[in-house]
Amino acid sequence: MYAAIEAGGTKFVCAVSDHQLNIVEKIRIATTDPQQTLRRVFAFLDQYDIEAIGVGAFGPLDLDNQSSHYGYITTTPKAGWQEFNFLGVLKGHFEDIPIIFTTDVNIAAVGEQRLGAGRGAQNVAYYTVGTGIGMGFLYHGALYDGRGNLEAGHILVRRSNEDKFAGVCPYHRDCLEGMASGPAMESRWGLKGANIPTDSFAWRLEANYLAQACMITTLSLSPDIIIFGGGVSNRSELFPLIRSEFSKILGGYVTTPNLAHYIVHAALGNDAGIVGGLLLAKDAAVKVSTSALAPD
Repeated sequence: MYAAIEAGGTKFVCAVSDHQLNIVEKIRIATTDPQQTLRRVFAFLDQYDIEAIGVGAFGPLDLDNQSSHYGYITTTPKAGWQEFNFLGVLKGHFEDIPIIFTTDVNIAAVGEQRLGAGRGAQNVAYYTVGTGIGMGFLYHGALYDGRGNLEAGHILVRRSNEDKFAGVCPYHRDCLEGMASGPAMESRWGLKGANIPTDSFAWRLEANYLAQACMITTLSLSPDIIIFGGGVSNRSELFPLIRSEFSKILGGYVTTPNLAHYIVHAALGNDAGIVGGLLLAKDAAVKVSTSALAPD
């Protein structure tokens, strides 16, 4: 069986599947302190004969495999998780099981690229817009990681003249996450995004900031598609506004695919991360199996 762990700052989602990626069982665990949270993760997964695990974690992460802190969650504002050796603890528990470890947005990007809205595309940018904002990127179908994970949620955006909100990011105040995340919307408007009326100016402002992210992504990475997931992006009226704002601020400087197929909602919805984690687990298991069969 394959296993996936989608480790978020609010909740962990864990699942096991058969070899055809049919999910056998899935649970959600509130993210508390590392010891308590992982105790419940281990209790769930230890019930099954696991061949490989795909893990996507909130960050920032150290993904430099030459670093002494490889696999650590580093400067997260999440209490108790700063400088936590996440991968090391997982490897210590699952000693002989291959683990692929990356960001939560990366595993969602994998799910969408192979089985969701990005199917057939090679260069895929995936943004999650919820409690935080993060981006995963696949370059020619492969996960893109540098010394650490991409932190596109903290790119600086141009403040709208109509927006006096200070921003909620404790590091940068008015970065993309500080201005357009779920907590930013709730703090600015006094309502959760799900409760903000469809015709509210809030959505045009949100679209402007997300369109700026699309412009920066387009000019720096030139993806085939930009996919949005996460709770805030579940509002369907948001996408025509993002495309309109994007077209306006890009000003025709470069060509893109048809915007209706270029800036899109995640087809797998909230399952993108778990599906991606299971796909990566399958990749790891197949690689081990192939290596075992290879002649000496």
